[in-house]
Amino acid sequence: MKPSLYQTRSGVFALATLCCLLWGSAFPAVKNGYALLHIAPGDIASQMLFAGWRFALAGLILLMVAAAMKKPILALNGRQMRQVALLGLTQTTIQYVFFYVGLAHASGVKSSIMNATGVFFSVVLAHFIYGNDRLTGRKALGCLIGFLGVVVVNLGGGALGFDFSLLGEGFIIIAAFVLAAASIYGKRLSTDMDAMVMTGWQLFIGGAILTGIGMADGSHLEGLDLRSGALLLYMALLSSVAFAVWSLLLKHNPVGLIAAFNFLIPIFGVALSALFLGESLLRWSYLAALVLVCAGIWLVTRPSVPRPA
Repeated sequence: MKPSLYQTRSGVFALATLCCLLWGSAFPAVKNGYALLHIAPGDIASQMLFAGWRFALAGLILLMVAAAMKKPILALNGRQMRQVALLGLTQTTIQYVFFYVGLAHASGVKSSIMNATGVFFSVVLAHFIYGNDRLTGRKALGCLIGFLGVVVVNLGGGALGFDFSLLGEGFIIIAAFVLAAASIYGKRLSTDMDAMVMTGWQLFIGGAILTGIGMADGSHLEGLDLRSGALLLYMALLSSVAFAVWSLLLKHNPVGLIAAFNFLIPIFGVALSALFLGESLLRWSYLAALVLVCAGIWLVTRPSVPRPA
C-alpha cells in the first residue's frame, strides 16, 4: 500500500514545518492579543479567558469539520471520553496555564526559544516508553547542544548574567514538559480513535475549562472588536490545524522524529516576534542560541548510516 502524505519523508517534513510555522506565529499573536484586549501581564484570569475562548473555538471548528467529513464525533464510549477529557485537561488546560502566564512575563523572542525544551523532554520520555525510539548517542548530543542554546539565550544583563524568572522562563519550560508528556499520551489514545475527533474534543474540553477558570474570577475581555476578533479567530484556526496535523504525524511516526521538528518553532517565533513586536534580533545570545538549536535538530533527525560489516 502506498504510504500517506503524513508517512513519507517529504510529507512529514512539509506538514511538521507547517505546524511549527503556525505555532511560531502564536508568540507575537498572543502578545498582540494582550495589547488589543488590554490584558495586563498580571491579569491571569483574563489570560485564561483569552486562552479558553481560543481553544474552545478551535475544538468546535475541528469537530464541525470532522462531522462534515462524516467522522463519528459522538461515537466515543465512556472510557474514551474520560481519556480525551484527561488529555484536554493536561495538553490544553494545564499546559496553557503555564504557557500564557510565562509568555506574559517573558519576551516573545526568548519564550519561543525556551519552548524548544519540549523536544528534549519528548525524546527522553519516548526512550523509556517506545522500544523503537531509543535515545542514541547522536540524539543525546543533539539534546545537549540544544540545551546549550537554552542556556545561552538566558545570558543577559552583564557578561556573566543569568536572566531567568520562574513566572516567565520557568513557566514556559514547565509548559513544554507538560505538552511533551501529554503528546505521548495522545499518541497512545489515537490508536483507538480518530485523531481529528480526539483533537477536537480535547481542545474543546481544555478550552472550556480555561474559560471557566477565567470567568470564575469575574474576568471579561475588554476591547473585543473586529480587529481583536479576527486575531482570536486566526489563533483558533492555527490551533485546530496545527494540533490536528501534529496528532496525525505522531500517530504514524516515532515520537523522537516528529518532536525534533519543534526546534523549528523558535526559529519562526524569533523571526515573527522580531517582525511584529519590534523586539531586537541582534543580541548575540539570541543568535548563538538559534545556531545551537539548528545544530540540535540536525543531529536528532539525521538518519543513522549502517556501518559496513
